[in-house]
Amino acid sequence: MPTKKRMSNPFRGVLDMMSEMNRISDTMSNLETSSAPTTPRGYSDAWSPATDIFARGEDIYIRCDLPGVLPENVEVAFSNGTLTISGERERDDSDVVYYASERFLGTFRREVVLPEGTDENDIEATFDDGLLTVRVAGAANAEGPSRIQVQSKKKQR
Repeated sequence: MPTKKRMSNPFRGVLDMMSEMNRISDTMSNLETSSAPTTPRGYSDAWSPATDIFARGEDIYIRCDLPGVLPENVEVAFSNGTLTISGERERDDSDVVYYASERFLGTFRREVVLPEGTDENDIEATFDDGLLTVRVAGAANAEGPSRIQVQSKKKQR
């Protein structure tokens, strides 16, 4: 019987579970009002922007919705195989009284683990009209993790 070659998933290991959990938590529980505390957020409680990760040809693209964020308030960094997108959305209308505000404000942070072998020179970022697009050249062709055979020292019954 011929065996089918299994297609490797180019997104294996790309999503960072903690960032995804933070994004879901923020989406479900954050409703700011004028009585909300005004302490600045740190990285541990930063909101995560809505993000799409997809392959196009040989490249992986990461797109983050950052409406209302100024380009100078966005930072993209790469270290130890992890792409970090961080920054801050500031409220610019201090004379307005809010009854409800559903937009996330303050610092944001999103981490994406990139495939092994990704080099800093393979990454380029553009920011236009509130949309950050990061292109990682050649990353969609990266091999997934190797499968290791699990063995047991016990005798089979």
